[in-house]
Formats: sequence, C-alpha cells, structure tokens
Amino acid sequence: MDKELKIVIADDHQMFIDGVRSLVKKETNLNFVHEALNGEDALTYIRKNPVDMLITDISMPGMTGTELTKIVKQEFPKIKVLVLTMFNDTAIINDILQAEAEGYILKNTGKQELLMAIEKIMDNGTFYSNEVTKLMLNHNRKKNLITDQKEELTVRELEILKLICEEYTTATIAEKLFISPRTVETHRKNIIEKTRTKTIVGLIKFAFENNIMG
Repeated sequence: MDKELKIVIADDHQMFIDGVRSLVKKETNLNFVHEALNGEDALTYIRKNPVDMLITDISMPGMTGTELTKIVKQEFPKIKVLVLTMFNDTAIINDILQAEAEGYILKNTGKQELLMAIEKIMDNGTFYSNEVTKLMLNHNRKKNLITDQKEELTVRELEILKLICEEYTTATIAEKLFISPRTVETHRKNIIEKTRTKTIVGLIKFAFENNIMG
C-alpha cells in the first residue's frame, strides 16, 4: 500500500481505539482521520469527508456496528469495512456477510493479523479470521444447504472458487492449477455469473452457504 489510507475507527471504548492506533502507529500510510465512540458519529463524518476504510466494533450504544456497516456499504460501496470485535456469534457474522463487509477479525488478534487484514482488504481482497471461518463452516455444515447455482458450477469452477475464498490471487491460482491467468479470470467471470454475485464478499457468502469451503 503506497498511498495514505484515510481510516475511520468506531468503538465505544476510547482505550481500545488508543490501543489500535498504538499498534499501527509506525505504519506511516495509515491515517486515522476520525475516531468515533458511536455509529452515528462515524456515519456523520463519513458522509462529509473522503474515507478509504471503516474499522468498527459491533456493540456500541445507539447504532450498532452491523447497522453502520449496512448503511456505509449501501451509501458508499467503495469504502472498505473491517469489523474488529469480540463477538464470534454466527448470526452476527452472517449479518456482516450479508452487508458485504470485506473483513471480520476478533479483538484478541495481534498486530500482524490486523495489518494483514488491512493490507488484503485495501488490495481489493477480503480477510475473515480463522476462528470466524471455522465457526461459519461448522454452522453451515449443520444446515447442509445446497442450491441450484452450486450444481451449475463445474468441478474446475468449484476448485477455483474455493481458492478465491482462501485468498489466493489470480496469478497464484494459475500457477497452482497449471493454467494461464487469463483462464482463471474467465472462470472467475463465469462463477460470478452462475452464482449471481457481484463481489468477492458475495462469492465468500455463497461458498459459506453452500459448504464449498469445507
């Protein structure tokens, strides 16, 4: 990441905000342009100023982080959203997936995982922590959902979809499967059309719901 990233962080505990800022203070391209103790304050700032990323907790007085995420993604789809919270409840995670936030990590994460999440998300990727991924996989195995769209995907498309969800780049997928990057992109386009999704987050949501990542 070369350009300076304008980040809004929303959490109802100033001590936590200070801790996050302290963790990444040596990363000169990360600029915390606004610190909000509630969702309403964060949204007011975002509506008036250019912002690249929102980092938000879930539980806040008034507007929750989930509600804030949904509004921000609806009004400003180009703003990346990273949820940083102590909640690892499947219902909340599913709501965040439905809102198409690019990332979800737990507050017990370390500096490196936080920086990795920010970097991957700002590189048009996604980052859901291992704990969150495992929780969703176990939850959806029990539901055992199968859709017509999944049945329409070829074996190769299912393979590529799984690798996309595991954060592999187009180049890495091509190398791993011994095919060209252009072929990978063609498969990606076909997968998006067949699954009726629009974004990488949408693909991950589809993969979770159909137990493809297991």
